[in-house]
Amino acid sequence: MSKVRPTAVAGTFYPGDRERLAATVDRLLAEAHPRKAKVPRALIVPHAGYLYSGPVAASAYARLQGAAPHLRRVVLLGPSHRVPFRGLALPDAEGLETPLGVLPVDEQGAADAARLPQVASSARAHAHEHSLEVQFPFLQRVLPGVPVVPFVVGSSNAEQVAEVIERLWAGDDTLILISSDLSHYLPYDEARAVDRETADRILSLDAEHLDTEHACGALPVSGLLLAARRRGLRAEELDLRNSGDTAGDRSRVVGYGSFAFDAPQEMA
Repeated sequence: MSKVRPTAVAGTFYPGDRERLAATVDRLLAEAHPRKAKVPRALIVPHAGYLYSGPVAASAYARLQGAAPHLRRVVLLGPSHRVPFRGLALPDAEGLETPLGVLPVDEQGAADAARLPQVASSARAHAHEHSLEVQFPFLQRVLPGVPVVPFVVGSSNAEQVAEVIERLWAGDDTLILISSDLSHYLPYDEARAVDRETADRILSLDAEHLDTEHACGALPVSGLLLAARRRGLRAEELDLRNSGDTAGDRSRVVGYGSFAFDAPQEMA
């Protein structure tokens, strides 16, 4: 593998030691207690440090255990927190490093997406972006060997994001994974009310009324909701908490939610 994006947030957002990281992810997955269910078509997961959002993310990733033989790729989209740019950015790399090893990029999927005018390659957009990287160790533990097509989403609109998703969402062997936190730095009770409203909009596939006050990943979330609505999918709430629930301080919290998407008859 000739070009690898090095880890940027190991040791801060998640453990930098290989054994400790593997044990942390495995513990979070074991504590999630998933019910038996078909592998979902798409997931929304949070992307804060594992101390804060790890349990909520694990509630979604636990649904993927044992799914690796059935998946060809994961299409991962998360918002840009550091670099302003237009459109959606692919990494200038064939692999993505974590302490657990190198997660391969699906080069064919990336090449297909790059034919769209809103998609370009940008090492700078990916270099320090945590919204994608915090997902890599979970993917390496639950879907070993499954490659990803990772996009950092910059200035764009929901239709442009949905077009990228639909370009790559070929069938049941492709999982769409959206990385987004919910409200930011509100008092605990206010955050619960705002996040409940956001969750209800996600559950109703309301792609038109989400903004960055509701979720930092409002654009990728809205793009997924458009695509899911066109495919006749239904959303299921898996977990809805905030950092006051997971880490204790309730004065200023960040909201986290996990959601799964599938055909209605497959979620019954």
